[in-house]
Amino acid sequence: MVTHQHGRRRFLQMLASSPALTGGIGLGSLLGASSHAEEELITAADQAVNVLEFEAVARKNLPPWHYAYLATGVTDDSTLQANRDAFGRYQLHTRRLVDVAKVDMSVKLFGEVWETPIMLSPVGSQRAFHPEAELATARAASAQKHNFICSTHSSTAIEEVNKVMERPAWFQLYPTDDWNVTRAVVKRAEKAGCPVMVLTVDSQNGALRDTLFKVRRSAPVKCTDCHIGGFTYNAVASRRPMFAGLDLSKVTTQLPLNMTWDVLPRLKELTSMKLLIKGIVTKEDAALALQQGVDGIIVSNHGGRSEDSKRASIDCLPDVIAAVNGKVPVLVDGGFRRGTDFFKALAMGASAVCIGRPYLWALAAFGQLGVETVLTLLRKELQIDMRQAGAASIGQITREFLVR
Repeated sequence: MVTHQHGRRRFLQMLASSPALTGGIGLGSLLGASSHAEEELITAADQAVNVLEFEAVARKNLPPWHYAYLATGVTDDSTLQANRDAFGRYQLHTRRLVDVAKVDMSVKLFGEVWETPIMLSPVGSQRAFHPEAELATARAASAQKHNFICSTHSSTAIEEVNKVMERPAWFQLYPTDDWNVTRAVVKRAEKAGCPVMVLTVDSQNGALRDTLFKVRRSAPVKCTDCHIGGFTYNAVASRRPMFAGLDLSKVTTQLPLNMTWDVLPRLKELTSMKLLIKGIVTKEDAALALQQGVDGIIVSNHGGRSEDSKRASIDCLPDVIAAVNGKVPVLVDGGFRRGTDFFKALAMGASAVCIGRPYLWALAAFGQLGVETVLTLLRKELQIDMRQAGAASIGQITREFLVR
């Protein structure tokens, strides 16, 4: 039988020349298969000096196929890489002799005040990264007073997630091609107390995730050994708690290919939850979303995992901000790793910024404590960057601080 370590060596060899997964550093050079590289991994969450240090530990801890699922982009991973590269095109126009003895990082969204604008993006199947899955993430978010958006494809039911949260999570929706199933999932999230529903519109089935597919092909264990029923959407949905007890016989896909803008008023009729639309990257679609009555927009290219546009989320943000013109909050995700990344998005006019991979690296590395540490590090970085730039509050971070 092929060993797990042999499979990992094959995995590293295959990805050694892929710079996109590690922000420009090839996996071969970062992990290098050398004992020296292994010795330099942090062994406790509090040793981390930045969130990037959690990735190598996650890669070490996870089976190759689970890490590949987390790391993959689409085709040659260039959109994933674009999300990181784009931040280098923006510089900060910093000011001096400003009173920044007290820094207020709080933001207000839909009547609720959050201590920081940093939120946790929805990511499904978190049990693939840690046994406590979304419960560890939710506890960490609650302990650090950050917002968490829970996925339809969560490994944990929304009711269980909300039990461990100080405030109920927001709920991310993947509608199916059976409206009865979609309606039941929405009603369940509302009953669980979720105040906001986030409709994702940028992830039709069929994304060409080459990195993931190559690992599946070469992995020593067949994914179907755990994923009973295979990878059809019906099979995937049947394994998710949010679909428990529902008749899935007519479900074949998420985000039906014939879904149009009329889905927004239909959803608003179903629920009193605020409705955000996630995956908007153009001014034209932002305008259409406003016409359909959305309560907010999340600019996102799905972390480079869905479309192959080669265009970074941060580059899309100004167009959407201009089209919305302050009518509703605009959030953004995609490649955010450092405090200056957040500052730049806020300077463009974002109301809040969401992270995905950094907290999942930390979850895989050290569980709840890892996620808490990532949030602590990012808060500290943003606070320092605000002081260095001369902004004492989020409201003071304006476009004047940004140079293209």
